[in-house]
Amino acid sequence: MKILKGYVFRLYPTKEQEQLINKTIGCARFIYNYFLDDKIKEYKIAGKSKSAFDQIKLIPSLSKEKEWLKEVDSCALRTSLFNLEDAFKNFYNGSGFPRFKAKGIHESYKTNNIKSSYKGNHYNSIKLDLKNKTITLPKLKEVKIRGYRNKEVIPGEIKSAVIKKEAGRYYVSVLIEEPLIKPSFVPKSIIGIDLGIKDLIVTSHNEKIENTIKINTKRLIGLQRGLSRCKLGSKNRYKMKLKIQRMYQKIRKARKHMIHNITNKLIKENDIIVTENLDVKNMQKNHYVAKELNENPISEIIRVLKYKAIWNNKKLIQIDRYYPSSQICNICNYQNKEVKNLSIRKWECPNCHTKHDRDYNASVNIMFEGLKKYMKTIEQVI
Repeated sequence: MKILKGYVFRLYPTKEQEQLINKTIGCARFIYNYFLDDKIKEYKIAGKSKSAFDQIKLIPSLSKEKEWLKEVDSCALRTSLFNLEDAFKNFYNGSGFPRFKAKGIHESYKTNNIKSSYKGNHYNSIKLDLKNKTITLPKLKEVKIRGYRNKEVIPGEIKSAVIKKEAGRYYVSVLIEEPLIKPSFVPKSIIGIDLGIKDLIVTSHNEKIENTIKINTKRLIGLQRGLSRCKLGSKNRYKMKLKIQRMYQKIRKARKHMIHNITNKLIKENDIIVTENLDVKNMQKNHYVAKELNENPISEIIRVLKYKAIWNNKKLIQIDRYYPSSQICNICNYQNKEVKNLSIRKWECPNCHTKHDRDYNASVNIMFEGLKKYMKTIEQVI
């Protein structure tokens, strides 16, 4: 079995390479916006528009008018049109209508690894050398990188690379198709996890994992106010913007690190992991819990658990979101509907008089419900 895996490296380009990266980002953005405008106009007149393959054929003629398009990686221009086509596919599937790209927001471009051979020698447009800490990219040639100190070689085939500018720094995300050897699945342990608001995770082993990321809101508000006082286009505004971007970047990286630590621990220690199939978007409509849900990365934890469970040949079972896990006593199965009130954190079962912690009780019920679901799948196979 083969999987696609992304590796992110910090780029250290020279001034010339930096200029070329910025120019390529600008050209990719121009192509995206130019052909989005073309699609809108064409649809209004004819009721249909060109596909990405038809638009690619128009790039050479456009490059004659705009000669600066010839200076950058041509593959980056083509992939921006496929991104545009994907944006329209998402629109037809219920997402918002594609927007024009603005300068300074999500600045990146994608390039594919193009293979060729000449006189028995094989060539790749993207090469990764972890020993010398360099990456070879189209037009940019060799660029210094940093990351993955413990690895000397990443086995697999490079598919593409995304070069990104974020908070004044440059990064490259390399997509590699690599072989995956799955271990045999022998279920020995099961865990139920309750993803919550007060505590990030409460497990059926009575372990509570808190959200360790603390956002300095006062500092952030102060920086935002400082930005609003700066003049448009001034150097001070640019510096203030960088400070805000780096603060958000620091929060994102810390959150990502926390998510991977939690998910790695859950996957390593358990063979079957059971959680609720939560509708986080709908839950965010409740203004009493919306702030806490935005700070607690519940949906991201589930997403990471899904692919890590596949990679490690573990089972991730999601039970029905409407299952009343908090209301049912895990000892006698009595359902106490009063516990529907989120302010009740501890309660006593009227039937068996067992005292319950709301979240721990929910995690135990989630575990048993997941076990039932798993046993049904085994019975069907038998």
